[in-house]
Amino acid sequence: MKPLVRFQLSLMMFLEFFIWGGWFVTLGTFLGNNLEASGAQSAMAFSTQSWGAIIAPFIIGLIADKFFNAERILGVLHLVGAFLMYQMSQTTDFAVFYPYVLGYMIAYMPTLALVNSVAFRQMNNPSKDFGWIRVFGTIGWIVAGFIISLLGWDSQSGIQEGLLSNTFTMTAIASAFLGVFSFLLPKTPPIKSDENQSILEKTGLSSVTMLKNKNFLIFFISSILICIPLAFYYQNTNPFLTELQMENPTLKQSIGQISEVLFMLLIPVFLLRFGIKKTLLFGMLAWVIRYVLFAFGNADELSFMLLIGIALHGVCYDFFFVSGQIYTDSKAGSSNKSAAQGLITLATYGVGMLIGFWVAGQITDNYLVGETHDWKTIWLYPAAFAAAVFVFFLIAFKNEKIEYKGEKV
Repeated sequence: MKPLVRFQLSLMMFLEFFIWGGWFVTLGTFLGNNLEASGAQSAMAFSTQSWGAIIAPFIIGLIADKFFNAERILGVLHLVGAFLMYQMSQTTDFAVFYPYVLGYMIAYMPTLALVNSVAFRQMNNPSKDFGWIRVFGTIGWIVAGFIISLLGWDSQSGIQEGLLSNTFTMTAIASAFLGVFSFLLPKTPPIKSDENQSILEKTGLSSVTMLKNKNFLIFFISSILICIPLAFYYQNTNPFLTELQMENPTLKQSIGQISEVLFMLLIPVFLLRFGIKKTLLFGMLAWVIRYVLFAFGNADELSFMLLIGIALHGVCYDFFFVSGQIYTDSKAGSSNKSAAQGLITLATYGVGMLIGFWVAGQITDNYLVGETHDWKTIWLYPAAFAAAVFVFFLIAFKNEKIEYKGEKV
């Protein structure tokens, strides 16, 4: 790969995830403080991610892949996103905010597939090159968190002054830059496909036939269910840390992304040593431990429990979701791999988290005591649910060998 192309793809990934991390992490705190939103309203706002994930396959499968270069539609979507993000920064009422965030997520979620498409098409050896390009996305997310905390937007005084609205302005600028920059990316024209393909084939949903395999069906159901406790983390962690008056909460949440990079390196070791079932179970168990730590920790002498809980993000995400992607790839046929990954994304970020955000919103509202929350009880709910999914998977999923980079695991 030419150095210029490598730089272009790395910057593309950096900006793509800088944009997501630049406003999504602090969204719950912004909604509660700037817009005085309830838990149910916060759930509606977070659920726009799920609606975007559900709609994305149709945008990519029926429009982008057939008529337009990937880099061009990526640019258009980010320019539209920049406008919507700026409008979000100007709102002071949830009823006005919600249509903008819904429109934004419908525009943004397809870009996650588009940046991968642009990157993969430039690589001769994706298994070697993609990781080194994709890591810049995680760095972008981390940098966004550093900026928010270092500028004091998420400090107690900054929140009271409404400075979290600046996160949307920052993201709007980054989105506009990426929108323009996208037109300078290597050309990625549509791949010619069979005109007789059905809608299911074009959107990747044809891979539902994989559910005939009992083991994959158990994994599929577990993937949806484990996203319910995952939604609690995305929706409640920043408001939780803020309410406990922990300093630099967004910066501290970046520990989760740092651990994600580190534990990514351990996945091959765990898969080869313990196999796919135990690796997935380690990931599920980490969810239980994390939420128990959140339930019993505090921002004072037990703050280390909260920091450990955040650091477990690497185990929670990598050992279940990344290992799950590897498992899905191994179960899919040679012509069905992309469709299979799309199915899992639709199930997790779409259906699973849509349910999860709603549940999290209801429980959070139920345990609002005056101006504060009973966080101990709130966090014990996802801990118990994750434990139930762990037991279900332990009993129902039969261990099996899969191919991983030419080795049986």
